[in-house]
Amino acid sequence: MKSKMFTGLALLAVMSVNVHAEDKKVGTGPNPFSDCGIGAALFQNNKVLAVTSNIIWDIGTTAVTSATASPETCNGKTVTAAKFILESYDNLSEEAARGEGEHLVALLNIMEVNSTRHMEVISGIRSEMSLNLASTEFNSADKKAKSIAFYNALVAAI
Repeated sequence: MKSKMFTGLALLAVMSVNVHAEDKKVGTGPNPFSDCGIGAALFQNNKVLAVTSNIIWDIGTTAVTSATASPETCNGKTVTAAKFILESYDNLSEEAARGEGEHLVALLNIMEVNSTRHMEVISGIRSEMSLNLASTEFNSADKKAKSIAFYNALVAAI
């Protein structure tokens, strides 16, 4: 059953890649599966992996929400932030636990968070990440999965 569902999702992922930006008319927005979400952030140069990642992670709901509610988040600072989180997850998680640090400030600056909101956003990240840390599944996850959770906590806090 799971393999049939995965095969169906993978087929949908590959099919949706065909709707890439070159085929769009001006003003129609990004392809939510290949240009938005965590998948696009992690796999900028591979649309198939971007789509597959988005669908596997949360059936593409985050990517579709991004494309619908705020298409401007489908590139630029969010992609840079996701890469930064993946590259400096260990420092960010330690600093988030403390509630301060240069990596956290750099991340908030990448996301263009006003400095007057830094403590509020850091508090939100800490709150969300503390819930994750209470989970055995999260603690046994790999760095990429933990980075995705951190990114989601950041977006939710902003």
